[in-house]
Amino acid sequence: MDKIYNDTIKETLYKEILDNGLKVYMMPRQNYNRQYAIFATNYGSIDNSFIDPETGNTVTVPDGIAHFLEHKLFEGEEENTFSQFARLGTSTNAFTNFTTTAYLFSGTGNFQQSLVNLLDFVQNPYFTDENVEKEKGIITQEIRMYEDDPNYQAFFNLLQGLYHYHPVRIDIGGTVESIKKITREDLYLCYNTFYHPGNMILFLVGDFDPEETINLVKENQARKDFPEWKGIKRVFPDEPPAIKENKIEKQMDVNQPLLMLGFKERELDKTERELVKQEIGTDMLLDLITGKGTELYQSLYEDGLVDDDFDQHYTRERGYGYAIMGGKTKDPEKLYDRLLAGIKKAKDNLKEEDFSRVCKKYVGDYIESFNSFEIIAHEFVDYFFKGINYFEVIKIIQEIDLAYLAERFDQLFKEKSAVRSVISRG
Repeated sequence: MDKIYNDTIKETLYKEILDNGLKVYMMPRQNYNRQYAIFATNYGSIDNSFIDPETGNTVTVPDGIAHFLEHKLFEGEEENTFSQFARLGTSTNAFTNFTTTAYLFSGTGNFQQSLVNLLDFVQNPYFTDENVEKEKGIITQEIRMYEDDPNYQAFFNLLQGLYHYHPVRIDIGGTVESIKKITREDLYLCYNTFYHPGNMILFLVGDFDPEETINLVKENQARKDFPEWKGIKRVFPDEPPAIKENKIEKQMDVNQPLLMLGFKERELDKTERELVKQEIGTDMLLDLITGKGTELYQSLYEDGLVDDDFDQHYTRERGYGYAIMGGKTKDPEKLYDRLLAGIKKAKDNLKEEDFSRVCKKYVGDYIESFNSFEIIAHEFVDYFFKGINYFEVIKIIQEIDLAYLAERFDQLFKEKSAVRSVISRG
């Protein structure tokens, strides 16, 4: 195994790529008496159009199928996966987002058997016409639940205003109509395309022996047959740089209205390292402009236009990026005007001492992240699929300066790239 040592955090990372293409990363932590594992595939809700590896034809599958697959893999032919883990005293879960589907477990014992369970249930799909139809009802209920969530609706309405065609504008779970179209054949096609070990990573952190663990993983994988890994060809529609719609408003039964303001990223043609720098730098910039320590936030708070729930973040993934800020407000239109005006003035108020403070915070948060098994595991997987080893993030943070943030400001914060999503009282 390769060993990677990070002098900043005094941690050693073990790495091995198996013959079937699976990337295994391990961060042993002695004397912690706990383990955490993530088995993830570089596949999310936006991957609904791709080249069929068997036929070479472009196929488009129903929206929500990645999330549907996540649900179905927990249902084995003989026993529910949750029951298997419960007997071992470990807990298991999973998540699907726009770009990733991940399965995980955490516990304080029975690590090796839990790890085998994780590998086996993810790599042993069992789909029938009957259990697929049954799952449609369950996921339909989940979709209906999110339809009643004001924050969720504000977010996806915003994405529909920002994007014309990119599938990020589509709910991760799909729609009731798209879920009805999913077949057993669709599930196997997507599974065979995206769940190949060559498209996956296994990350482990906790109290275990790395040599014993990698041998266990190798033995498990050697018992399974996989076709040759040929890579994945994803197909995305051409997305214009302009926004689709500058305002979307929806009435709901809410105690207080909501405003989300978003800016569409136009700088998309970057290397993997540049994209991560862009993501981290833009998050820093948002902290300097609308963070809770800024004059803009304080003035909005004092005028009762925002509360402690106000938040901002930047997202950068394959073929898209956006900055979002907002929260509950008594007057969405007034908050929108004040935010735009405040952002316009913000570039002239960017100060070196404020930047230094924010930069130190990001370095501190990075180092502190290694105190949490959950955070380090999830961050490692996220950055891995962005093409970066999480150990390298500290160097990227240190490359960012105030001049870079000023450049980012000019690239992103254009009023013609702004969309507001409003949830008003019904």
